[in-house]
Amino acid sequence: MLLWVLDPAGRDATILNQALNGDITDLRTATEVICSRTPSQLQIMKQTYRARFGCYLEHDITERTYGDHQKILLAYLGLYRAGEKRVGTDERAFIRIFTESSRAHLVSIANAYQHMYARSLEKTLKSETTGNFQFGLLTILRCADTPAKYFAKVLHKAMKGLGTSNAALIRVAVTRTEVDMKYIKAEYHNKYKGSLAEAIHSETSGNYRTFLLSLVGRDR
Repeated sequence: MLLWVLDPAGRDATILNQALNGDITDLRTATEVICSRTPSQLQIMKQTYRARFGCYLEHDITERTYGDHQKILLAYLGLYRAGEKRVGTDERAFIRIFTESSRAHLVSIANAYQHMYARSLEKTLKSETTGNFQFGLLTILRCADTPAKYFAKVLHKAMKGLGTSNAALIRVAVTRTEVDMKYIKAEYHNKYKGSLAEAIHSETSGNYRTFLLSLVGRDR
């Protein structure tokens, strides 16, 4: 809940620092935060990270990640050097397309790919890549198309099955409430045929429930 007192860039920077330098490294969370943000949001976030924690975000990423996953994160932050030869041809192509294209252009590429090959770009990514590198590419692609749909799925996954992922719930609620929460709620309802607020009410309790519902908004 302390995240809420920070500005948006401060929230993202704090989540990233905790994910990269906490007792347990959480690369999925770090990847989601980086790959779901716009270039302007990333620029402010990097500056805030440096100011708050006394080091560059890129340095912490380099220390905690490796291989293609590291390269996609650094590329998305604007540090990829096209002259490097240590990445395979397919990986280089994915990194270039996914980090140099605008969101609108990437959606157009995905549509053209579907038309040309009768197969979605997402399915190709799932079959041709693995691990956190795959997760980063898929996050970029899904957020390029419909960020609200992506975060509706994150919230649903956080609450389904046994137990609730409180970290994911609070992360999405706090960082998206001022961005696109009303669209996330609509996507959640369309996809899962239920109310996001009702799901949160069912899966949480006490002051924590009250706080989350104040961010998400109760049903009228």
